[in-house]
Amino acid sequence: MKAISDLELGYSDAENYRRRENKEILNRVFVRNSYLDRLCDPAISFLMGEKGTGKTAYAVYLANNDYKDTLGSLKYIRETEYQKFVVLKREKSLTLSDYVSIWRVIIYLLMSQQIKNREGGLEFIRRFTRMGAIQAAIDEYYHRAFSPEIIQALQFVQESKIAAEILSKHAKIGAEDAEAITFSESRFQTNLFYIQNQFEQALSQARLKSNHILFIDGIDIRPEEIPYPEYLDCIKGLANAVWEVNNDFFPTIKGGGGRMRVVLLVRPDIFESLGLQNQNTKARDNSVFLDWRTEYANHRSSDIFRTIDHLLSSQQHEALPDGAAWDAYFPWDATNVFDEYEVPTSFIAFLRWSYYRPRDIITMLKMLQDLAAESGKGRSEFTNKEFEAPEFQRVYSDYLLGEVKDHLTFYYSKGDYERFLKFFEYLHGRNKFSWEQFVEAYEQFQRDCGSSKAEMPRFMASSGDFLQFLYDLNVLCYIERPVNDKPYVRWCFRERSYANIAPKVKQGVEYQIFYGLAKSLNVGQEFRRS
Repeated sequence: MKAISDLELGYSDAENYRRRENKEILNRVFVRNSYLDRLCDPAISFLMGEKGTGKTAYAVYLANNDYKDTLGSLKYIRETEYQKFVVLKREKSLTLSDYVSIWRVIIYLLMSQQIKNREGGLEFIRRFTRMGAIQAAIDEYYHRAFSPEIIQALQFVQESKIAAEILSKHAKIGAEDAEAITFSESRFQTNLFYIQNQFEQALSQARLKSNHILFIDGIDIRPEEIPYPEYLDCIKGLANAVWEVNNDFFPTIKGGGGRMRVVLLVRPDIFESLGLQNQNTKARDNSVFLDWRTEYANHRSSDIFRTIDHLLSSQQHEALPDGAAWDAYFPWDATNVFDEYEVPTSFIAFLRWSYYRPRDIITMLKMLQDLAAESGKGRSEFTNKEFEAPEFQRVYSDYLLGEVKDHLTFYYSKGDYERFLKFFEYLHGRNKFSWEQFVEAYEQFQRDCGSSKAEMPRFMASSGDFLQFLYDLNVLCYIERPVNDKPYVRWCFRERSYANIAPKVKQGVEYQIFYGLAKSLNVGQEFRRS
């Protein structure tokens, strides 16, 4: 087996695989499964999953490869784009329908460039004259320096008068439009509609050989300077635009062997806030939901085990049977496993400390690799002692708390995050507690915060609200104890599904802090009260 120090464990952030030098790594370790096949289904408009479940990895893989005659590209929304939307909203007094129109134009512009780059050429442009006129207009507007990114496409929208005039000129040159049209800075919506119409006419004319998917990522990162309501207006417009072009325009294009589609990468909690009509149906019929859940007894046949095992086995000098690479590197058993196995159960220990996300387990592997490097080179096994070492569990717990912080500060301020952390002092070290103990801690926390005149965040408005918030973040689970059965442990990430995007916590039962967070939250060993 390859030495631990020589293992390439990839990147926690799949955006790194867009770089040319890293594409081969992703192609080698990526597992082509049913999620990838379903993404090629023409009905799919959303790629949904918790942070760390691999949404970006799937999009990058399809952007890097021609899979099932499907070509992809991946675009990110950055902080600058949100800022420009805020400026546009203030200058143009935008409504939600205006946001939708803006995003439709951006999508059409990016899709036009994708088609040109992947299928285009002189023959293509000569054959489809409207596409040629569109391309000539884009070249003129950007002085032949257009980079197909959202920020540049948004500039086209901002200067709608100039863009519309250039499109109109090239339409006339192509003898497609003989009517004289004038445009005005004050008629933003009218200019936008004309631009949209020109793109739709051109795209309708194109006959494609391959299917094209435009992936849009980055909506789960809200810049701190952008107020949440303004951010939400922006992504609501995007989601509605994605749905409209995929269902009202692209399917109407006839002829050719390929079809166009745009897919939005989105977390379940954000998807729920988008306000789409028939949201439950869209989640089930028009989304790929990345769900890596498994049961301990069946974990060896799960997608998440196959993915991690393939990461290790793909680097060996000879082909190995399924599971052999994992067993070679982790030849030990997890504690407190009651099912009988003929192979090591070490992967169960990783599942317990993760949210069943590939990123969590890969992060653990990297941290263990770093610790193993300190004990000398040449080793090809990780030990149970290293996994249970306080230094490993502490650094991994800090990673998980960082994930919680990212999620919380997406909606709230850094000050709210500090108050969130402060609450756990009132549990006095308990990582398991009853409803009554939770309420007691919450009320004492509220009294102390009230005396300091600190403004309480919305998620702490009541004990029930805060409990639900902690459950949503997977900071804690609730435990039900049937009379004649073993306890049922309910985690939000395990209860979430197409039909239940936002599971609810149960009050009046027992609760437990997640294993991996215990050290960072300083719970797990009860303290005496002074």
